[in-house]
Amino acid sequence: MKLFLVLLILLVTAAESASIPHVRRFLGHFAGSRLRNNAGAALHAAQYETRYFRQRLDHFSFAELPDFNQRYLVGNTAGLWTPPAPIFFYCGNEGDIEWFSENTGFVWEIAPSFSALVVFAEHRYYGLSMPFGSKEEAYKDAKSLSYLTTEQAIADFATLITDLKRNMSAEDSPVVLFGGSYGGMLAAWMRLKYPHIAIGALASSAPILQFENISPPESFYDIVSSDFKRESMNCFDVIKNSWDVLEAQGKYGDGLISLSGKFRLCKDLNNTEQLSDWLDSAYSYLAMVDYPYASSFLMPLPAYPIKEVCKKIDGFPDGTDILDRVFAGVSIYYNYTGSVDCFDLEDDPHGMSGWDWQACTEMVMPMSSRKESSMFPPYEFDYPAFADECIQSYGVRPRPTWVTTEFGGHDISTVLKKFGSNIIFSNGLLDPWSGGGVLQNISHSIIALVTKLGAHHIDLRSSTADDPKWLVELRETEIKLIKGWINDYYQDKAFTAYSIFPLFI
Repeated sequence: MKLFLVLLILLVTAAESASIPHVRRFLGHFAGSRLRNNAGAALHAAQYETRYFRQRLDHFSFAELPDFNQRYLVGNTAGLWTPPAPIFFYCGNEGDIEWFSENTGFVWEIAPSFSALVVFAEHRYYGLSMPFGSKEEAYKDAKSLSYLTTEQAIADFATLITDLKRNMSAEDSPVVLFGGSYGGMLAAWMRLKYPHIAIGALASSAPILQFENISPPESFYDIVSSDFKRESMNCFDVIKNSWDVLEAQGKYGDGLISLSGKFRLCKDLNNTEQLSDWLDSAYSYLAMVDYPYASSFLMPLPAYPIKEVCKKIDGFPDGTDILDRVFAGVSIYYNYTGSVDCFDLEDDPHGMSGWDWQACTEMVMPMSSRKESSMFPPYEFDYPAFADECIQSYGVRPRPTWVTTEFGGHDISTVLKKFGSNIIFSNGLLDPWSGGGVLQNISHSIIALVTKLGAHHIDLRSSTADDPKWLVELRETEIKLIKGWINDYYQDKAFTAYSIFPLFI
């Protein structure tokens, strides 16, 4: 049964895909290519040095458990930074921190104007921050994975910040949190849970309301569909009609072989669900990264990639096989450079498979698809079936109400108005995750910045010469708000001795 749970990912590794093939991760799997912009990565790496912090496995127990090394990146301007200048702290996502740091250049760009130190922390169980010495041991079973939770991850960040400030004699330096997507959720939640650790948070494309009985479960796929319909009604219709054709052609073994060849797959299909998930992921990611300039965040892509996909699909003459059209369209996503010979449905180049566990425990984000408004096959989120898959795969039953119990979400305006402050929620309405985001101001200091043409955390990406005016203005507003937080902090502290740090105007 197809479970449209959380992010648009296909299968994990070969071993993992055998156990839970339809649980999706959050901002994760880029099947079909291992392309990376290595030159850009090397240039970016010159901005920081890599360090490790010995982290507790369980912050909420006094049991003697093995520690692990948490990786973090520190801006190489550390020698020029002097406390109590600010610290900009990026809350790591569900993947390799170096990759995420490459694609959130806004933090690096604005730090010099604040004389700020930049720290990017890697999330436990991702990248090189593996408990128990290796990924194999960390991912061994439910017992070893039990410490992979949002609560533990945020506690990691709080502990790391506290230790850094103590060791650098920076106890008086204000900390501003940054995060995009899942990292944005962590930044917002950390600001609420540890207000004494950080003075504010920029949470970009953070769907903190994408949980049970808060946001409509069909919002994600409705927005993806709307993005395609906006470009071309014919493109929308071709994709909508392709699912039935795909299912019909894959009913028999020879049909699966034929489909494997038509879509240039590295291995023959076992079922059409694999291919459906692969296509689903492409369309969904295209909506997330429908940026107004060329990018290589998920894959090397042209500007306005959905427009280019629909040009391909619409460019065929009447009577062309519908799956040929679809393949040409998704090749914009999976093979825009033309350098991929075949597509691997089990590729996980950025090591994000830990999200399967998180989705099966606390990060239960229901998703549905409506026939009336969606170009995807109709689907109603089936929690009992989903829970059965998680029990089968990990031996655990999901806790769909735990995140909202721990961090809130219901009646968000009333709660945050009374108990929260200094959070920016930025969302672009082209981004399918905006359906689970905070889209209205809650108070004078909990601000929603919404852009009509914005895609997934576009504001955190590096600035370019092609940035539209609305994006430039969005970032200027964010900078102004952050300066206000820091000014208020210094004024409250009344650090006259720190006059070398003038108030921002």
